[in-house]
Amino acid sequence: MENGKNGSNGISNLAGGNDAHVQEVVRAAHEELRQLMRQRAEVMKRIGTVKQTIVGLANLFGDEVLNDELLELVDRKSGGRQPGFTKACRMVLMEAERPLGAREVCEQIQRKVPPILLRHKDPLASVTTVLNRLVEYGEARAVVRENGRRAWQWVAEPARPQLATANVALRQI
Repeated sequence: MENGKNGSNGISNLAGGNDAHVQEVVRAAHEELRQLMRQRAEVMKRIGTVKQTIVGLANLFGDEVLNDELLELVDRKSGGRQPGFTKACRMVLMEAERPLGAREVCEQIQRKVPPILLRHKDPLASVTTVLNRLVEYGEARAVVRENGRRAWQWVAEPARPQLATANVALRQI
């Protein structure tokens, strides 16, 4: 009963906290919040899928097939400055076909945009921090590999038939 909370549902024991109406409002708000969180997770998966598809198309046909707004939305517009560290981590995960460990993400960043790593005292720790934040944002998921090590994967929906067909068609071009 510390801090006036009953511990089970977060409802305060302060004046009115035991009122059945107040508890019902809190329960309803709690359920709505849980539903919205589930919806957000689904929307983030869909956004991940669409971004991954657009990045794949840009990789096949070049960034010139995307307008400025789309380049910005999929984190490919340079804006005349070095791309950011988080942006680089996103791009590596988006383009990966499998979950990657932090060291692999570092290696990909080193290969694609080496100057970014120079600004970090411990690039591996920085990458790990960013990958964990992407998980918090719902943009990536952490998985445990067979060897017990963590890896991260861009959040996208399972391949849908029409997307799979489009990807096969694109590979034939």
